[in-house]
Amino acid sequence: MPSAEKILYFLPSALLNVIGVAILGYGISAEWASSTMDCSPADTNWFNGTATIQMGLFAGTELKDSCPRFTTSEKPIAVFDSMSAVGGAGIGLHAVVVVLLVFALVASAGSIFITLYNTITNPYETCMGPIGLYVCSGLSACLAFLAMVLYLINLLGVNIGKKILLSNLNGVLMDETVTFLVGFFMILPYITVNLLAILLVYLYAHAAYRQRQEQQKPTEDAPKEILMY
Repeated sequence: MPSAEKILYFLPSALLNVIGVAILGYGISAEWASSTMDCSPADTNWFNGTATIQMGLFAGTELKDSCPRFTTSEKPIAVFDSMSAVGGAGIGLHAVVVVLLVFALVASAGSIFITLYNTITNPYETCMGPIGLYVCSGLSACLAFLAMVLYLINLLGVNIGKKILLSNLNGVLMDETVTFLVGFFMILPYITVNLLAILLVYLYAHAAYRQRQEQQKPTEDAPKEILMY
């Protein structure tokens, strides 16, 4: 059976990973960004309207106010369908973002299993010990960070929000203002809890290593005459 000290380190680590899964799950379901642009009819330079697109990973909303004429409309969109209609690199980058986040969730599930397993047994020298937790939680954090970067590139570099709006608009858009929303920022606490889970297990592993070293010292430092007997 594991020691009480080990349980006190691994159980909170498991809890942190559970919290991380909940955070990322909420982030995936929430809206990630909003792009607002000034709008004018194609035959004038009178930018009296606005067009806004709010996007999550799977669904979003288009809002048009006097764009391009004196009408206001709001309609839901399917993000993948809209990106597919636009074509180009945008849909590929977006698909990679979603896949990376799914893999991050799978790695977090692995971290939960490993930490809970370590609260009932001692697989210290195997991949099911601290090393397994380092790999799974580290992979979760790296995948989530990479997903953030690719989403930024897609929104700010590829301008996917503007392209979606232009795909069904007979007008001109300019002066894009991008606002990142709660879904995007949920990645940051997710990465943080994964790093904290790694830190807790590292502290235990380091303390256990030092304890083993201390236990070996009396034998190593004993006089040779004593060791002969």
